[in-house]
Amino acid sequence: MERTIPAVLFLCFCLSHAHAQSIRGRITDAQTGKPLGNVNLALVHAPGVTVSDRMGNFTLAFPPGNSSRARVLRISSVGYETLDQTVAAGDGEVVALDVSLQPAVIQLNKAVVVTAQRYQTRQFDSPEAISVLGPAELRQNAPRSTPEALVGTAGVWMQKTNHGGGSPFIRGLTGQQTLLMIDGIRLNNATFRSGPNQYLNTIDPQTIEQIEVVRGSGSVQYGSDALGGVAQVITRDPPFSSDGFRVKGGAYAKYLSADMEKSGRAEIGLSSEKVAVLGGFAYRDFGDIKAGGNLGFLRPTGYAQRSGDLKARFRVAKQHQLTVAYQMLDQDRVPLFHRVQLENYAYSQFEPQQRQLGYARWEWFSGKKWLRSVQVTGSLQRWKEGRQSQRNGSPVRTEERDDVDTRGATLVVNSEPTPSWTINSGVEYYHDRVGSARRDVNEATNAVTDGRGLYPDGATSSNLALYSLHTVRLDKLTLAAGGRFNAFRITVTENTLGESRINPSALVGNASAVYAFHPSHHLVASVNTAFRAPNVDDLGTLGIVDFRYEVPNGNLKPEKSTNVELGWKARTGRFAGSLAVYRNYLTDIITRVRQGRDSVGAYPVYLKENTAKAYIQGVEADAEWQLTRHLAAFGNLIYTYGQNQTAEEPFRRIPPLNSRLGLRYQRSSGPWAKLEWLSATKQARLAKGDQDDNRISKGGTPGWNVVNLQAGYRASGWMLGIELQNLFDEAYRAHGSGVDGYGRSAWVSGRIWF
Repeated sequence: MERTIPAVLFLCFCLSHAHAQSIRGRITDAQTGKPLGNVNLALVHAPGVTVSDRMGNFTLAFPPGNSSRARVLRISSVGYETLDQTVAAGDGEVVALDVSLQPAVIQLNKAVVVTAQRYQTRQFDSPEAISVLGPAELRQNAPRSTPEALVGTAGVWMQKTNHGGGSPFIRGLTGQQTLLMIDGIRLNNATFRSGPNQYLNTIDPQTIEQIEVVRGSGSVQYGSDALGGVAQVITRDPPFSSDGFRVKGGAYAKYLSADMEKSGRAEIGLSSEKVAVLGGFAYRDFGDIKAGGNLGFLRPTGYAQRSGDLKARFRVAKQHQLTVAYQMLDQDRVPLFHRVQLENYAYSQFEPQQRQLGYARWEWFSGKKWLRSVQVTGSLQRWKEGRQSQRNGSPVRTEERDDVDTRGATLVVNSEPTPSWTINSGVEYYHDRVGSARRDVNEATNAVTDGRGLYPDGATSSNLALYSLHTVRLDKLTLAAGGRFNAFRITVTENTLGESRINPSALVGNASAVYAFHPSHHLVASVNTAFRAPNVDDLGTLGIVDFRYEVPNGNLKPEKSTNVELGWKARTGRFAGSLAVYRNYLTDIITRVRQGRDSVGAYPVYLKENTAKAYIQGVEADAEWQLTRHLAAFGNLIYTYGQNQTAEEPFRRIPPLNSRLGLRYQRSSGPWAKLEWLSATKQARLAKGDQDDNRISKGGTPGWNVVNLQAGYRASGWMLGIELQNLFDEAYRAHGSGVDGYGRSAWVSGRIWF
């Protein structure tokens, strides 16, 4: 591998430039007339991609074959409206194209997304309810972690079991019932737990270009686990250069008061017309949380983190593109604060918490009706999770470790048989192998006892899927429908219980419609079915999980859901809004069933079974209103209600009524400012499992209000930001979390680039 990459780089640099059609032009700010550098230009469903230089100039090669056919050039830049420009070039022709971009103050319903249909579509034209966190907000907010970047996002409730975690609730569901993805590759593996987890926190937030959350849909597009929806992280692509070989670089630093964060990242990029490379390394030192009110420091909650990444793109031919990427993140000694505080532990921590992902993606842009583009991806992902704990007064130290290797392969074909009919079809295969071990070390006698890990060592899980998504545009009406078939093979082996093997399968479908009764207003409706196949965590868990002791069950079947939704989307010059009303019916839910009065080490014993049916319903409203040229008001209001019909009690972990209101002053360059108010009401509707959860206060989680103030300045080559958090120093905790929120504090961040 080390020899292959330099060879490919050398080959790509040496490829000669064939005589072909091209587009040349200049990008300027529509209001000031100043040239805009670093603007991304990409041909839709074609291999052409470039970036403008410092003077706004660009050159983009037009793909061969059907050269006179009109194509769509998508032009985008942080802080500006995305523009789609239709262009056509004859043989050997050079098209001149000067473009002015409008600065964007309103962001809602303006994004271009890929998660909903697995190819680029406009958020406003999609029938799905989609929340988007774009590059401008990510840069300005300077989030400590990827989960914290999503706090306040419409339709997403963020829970933190520990400071090194962060699990998004999408429409009342989280953990293994919500699908996490990165660059089109599944993060979910065979050991994802049924409750909140820490895995989204293994993505460096400074590598992210955009986060897309598809609410209430996703199984047809991406398979198992998307009962609540899909949260996909899209990392930054290195841009090709249109003006010869270029070297870029940058650095980032952030400090949070009371030593709660000291972070730094450095990166470098190399680009030419045919090769683009971007790599970086980051180190973060997170101190203990200083909570609001009189709670003081929460000790222990701090930990250290290192991460590195490399992404390279190659134009290996006029119609072919290759992307190779590698990511790694390593966290040290991540404490589980609630166990130390509430469960008589001297310490309890993740050590280590590691993720590595490598993938290669080949794309062919043929331009033909039935093979508009073809994408093949191969991936290898490795997780290592170590857990160490020791009770107060006990000489025994427990060390556990779980390793999961996931190999994946996907084939995606985009077709466009007619200008009004688009098809996305594909084949996917993922295979997980789980390693799990445990040992107890008696520090008084130095005796070491090996035992069974949390999961059966050597357990495997494989899944193979076929899917097809179709979209038909008929004047004012757009119809979409699709289906997926998924087959699984899951094997766990126990020394005492023997081998357990199940082969579940699922067939799911969706249907939706968008009616554009006005150019600025769309009505949407959809029905989606989804499933979650049992995984190794369901079939083979044996040991202490949170506040209970779980025993394995090898006789489980998939969970299923049907989501029905109606909505409205608006996008005018000064206003954007969305409203979604939904009801999600869940059946064959795998729940933990208390096994009589049995207990192990004072922990009650539970067994997982397909015992329940339930429904979750809610209303999600989101709006932005431009008040002046640079000032906008924004807000959202989210209501979620869940009921376990089998147990005749509330569904577990349902978020309270929550909202976000604020004002944002935004310019394409120069100063920006934001004032926001985040609030949540008391959540007293508790299931029996919530009442038994030591992270939830007796009687429920109190309501809270938090006010944040942010400001910054962006210029050519540098950017500075500052935020005052929790101005009124309120003590608060997100419902279901194991740690409290930040008290009154301030952070400052700086970024330079060249």
